[in-house]
Amino acid sequence: MNHTIVKPNRRKALFGFGAGLGSIALTSMVHAEESEPHHVAKAKRCIFLMMEGGPSHLDTFDPKPELANQHLKAFTRSGEMESAMSSGKRYFVKSPFDFVKAGQCGADISTPWVHLKEMVDEICFYRGAQVESVNHPTACYQLNTGNQFGGDPAVGSWVTYGLGSANDNLPGFVVLPRTSYPQGGAGNWSNGFLPANFQGTPLRSEGSPVLDLAPPSGITKARQRINLDLLAELNRQHLQTHPTRSDLAARMDSYELAYSMQTEVPGVIDLDGESSQTLDAYGIGDAKTDAFGRKCLLARRLVEKGVRFVQAYAGNWDSHDYIEKAHGSLIRSVDKPIAALLRDLKQRDMLKDTLVVWCGEFGRTPDNGLRGGGQSYGRDHNAKAMTMWFAGGGIRAGHTVGATDEIGSEAVECVHHIRDVHVTLLHLLGLDDNRLTYYHAGRHKQLSQFGGSVIKELLA
Repeated sequence: MNHTIVKPNRRKALFGFGAGLGSIALTSMVHAEESEPHHVAKAKRCIFLMMEGGPSHLDTFDPKPELANQHLKAFTRSGEMESAMSSGKRYFVKSPFDFVKAGQCGADISTPWVHLKEMVDEICFYRGAQVESVNHPTACYQLNTGNQFGGDPAVGSWVTYGLGSANDNLPGFVVLPRTSYPQGGAGNWSNGFLPANFQGTPLRSEGSPVLDLAPPSGITKARQRINLDLLAELNRQHLQTHPTRSDLAARMDSYELAYSMQTEVPGVIDLDGESSQTLDAYGIGDAKTDAFGRKCLLARRLVEKGVRFVQAYAGNWDSHDYIEKAHGSLIRSVDKPIAALLRDLKQRDMLKDTLVVWCGEFGRTPDNGLRGGGQSYGRDHNAKAMTMWFAGGGIRAGHTVGATDEIGSEAVECVHHIRDVHVTLLHLLGLDDNRLTYYHAGRHKQLSQFGGSVIKELLA
């Protein structure tokens, strides 16, 4: 039989092979020269639980009895805007929830947290963090990338740039978003100015988590291998004449990772192998907790297989109205899954070297414009006060660090900008923010933007 060899159109060939799985597989390439920690690490990996929308510290982990005394007291605020919609007539708002002292450490926690209160002795609550923006997109960008205006690498991108992946068959940085992406979109897990291989890989929340995970019908693994080898040879020839095209080299490696992922990923994302007790512990099968329960269990499975950084999103915590109903429902949706994640990691002896982070992009105000009176009140945005917490990976477990003023309006003790939180996170993972740099636009850039300090009070 005669065979006619047709010279392929490179642009079409690259697009065809690069769509779907190949395009997201780009995230796992490793910068070999930077894949060593700068000092002994307390944590090997990180699970970042992102409560998008701004959870209220005043209704979760920072009780303020004084607000009960001031409840619905009216006042007028004018002058410089300190929080979203903060000018004009205002009313103080007490928490609709009671608080209890939980665990041996006596941590403050609101009563809707039925399951997490059992795990507070593993947690360090931090009340001193501050950010700069009260707008959701810019605040999310700052929390996730250090830059309010986007375009910079995400925390997970910096971590994988510094440490690489512990599993060459999986991406180093995986994101578990909601069906609707957070405000600011995929820029929240962007590689920014780092090479494209360090961007976060989002797994879809509905349907198959990864598109094109299985090869097309009729294409065997052997045929797929032949196709990849042919494409690699074409790319190598092209790269010889364009040696500065780092994106082409990255794409070549991404195809190889995609090929490996087709074997590795199905076993990671398939939860059927988990026991019924485990599924129940995470709240899987319960309509209220199923979605975030699956993310938490998948996060554990991913880090167990070598993924360095997993970020799981929950929301929307933007409760300007009806905070009792809204926050109450949101807490119940994440409470059981998060407690199960911490317990599961500890039972597997993984919590000691897995850093778990819980936070939103900012806190909320002790007052509001009171929409309609009665129980409809909520809270506005607050960049000056927020609570985040950490567990595992070298954290000072069973402690509360920092404090806000008597009404929770502003952090007043152990106050640190979010850049110091980032520096501390990197430190626990064995990375020095001042040494983890990338030369771009005429200067060496870093996650903290221009340097920061480790928050030593958070460390064990």
